[in-house]
Amino acid sequence: MTKTVRSPFNHEVGGKVEGCTILEKRVVIPPNPDEKRRGIYDYVVEVPPTPAGVSGAKAAKTRTPKPAPAPKEGSAGFTRATPEEVGGVIRRIGSR
Repeated sequence: MTKTVRSPFNHEVGGKVEGCTILEKRVVIPPNPDEKRRGIYDYVVEVPPTPAGVSGAKAAKTRTPKPAPAPKEGSAGFTRATPEEVGGVIRRIGSR
């Protein structure tokens, strides 16, 4: 199976692009050294066969959440203080 890959890098036929072997090379935009501009190239590449049991698309990966780390010995868990524990007075400034 083949596919076309567009790249700004100049590779030769038989080389590798994105892990695939280059079969054909076509210049889309030629490089211009006066403007210090790279060329754009299309490569027809041979796609390696997919492993058996895997569809053409990448297999969906399921993520499992990490368990919460256990608290260290001798340390109590952190609990947020309530307004009664904090005490003090909250003053609000009116609009000017």
